[in-house]
Amino acid sequence: MHTAASTRTSNAPADHGRRSPGRFRWRVVDIVVASVLGVASGLIFLLWNIGYLGPKTLLEPLLPGLQGLLDGPWLFAGVLGALVIRKPGAALYTETLAAVVSALVGNTWGGFLTIEAGLVQGLGAELIFLLFFYKRFSLPVATLAGAGAALAGGINNLVLWYAGADAAFTGVYLVSTVVSGAVIAGALSWVLARGLAATGALDRFAIGREARARV
Repeated sequence: MHTAASTRTSNAPADHGRRSPGRFRWRVVDIVVASVLGVASGLIFLLWNIGYLGPKTLLEPLLPGLQGLLDGPWLFAGVLGALVIRKPGAALYTETLAAVVSALVGNTWGGFLTIEAGLVQGLGAELIFLLFFYKRFSLPVATLAGAGAALAGGINNLVLWYAGADAAFTGVYLVSTVVSGAVIAGALSWVLARGLAATGALDRFAIGREARARV
């Protein structure tokens, strides 16, 4: 006998499927917040384009390649975006958008190469989150993502800007940039994301709900 109750039961899964969007589907709020993070990060990139010059002149004479320690501030956008949005493409989108902002305003590296660098660095972070199936956003994972962005960006820089560099320079530079990426782009981005979540600004995201649960 086909009763009303059985009709409701049979319809329940279909209704639930319509109400529950895919976990990886981007919402409008995801796009807006990722864009805000990307633009804000791009402005920080602009400041660091000038600010890094002083430390660079101090580090280069100490040990060629050690200037890789200064790369971290150009790498954090992708990791931060992924920690907040937690969906495929977030790291790539925010890092690339930040690079676009930097390129549009202008810098010494040229517009196309700046955007290309952002794509490569964002992809380096993105692959780490993909490795964990976008389910882990802990401090160790964020640190690995920062290191991934740095390694991808470092190899890109060696090809474009340091072609023909000897093994010593290559080794020092790659180690330096990976350390910088892990600490600044990775660990500090994790701290920053948790700080933003604690303010209540990210209550519509999983990281915001986790912050409320800790209170």
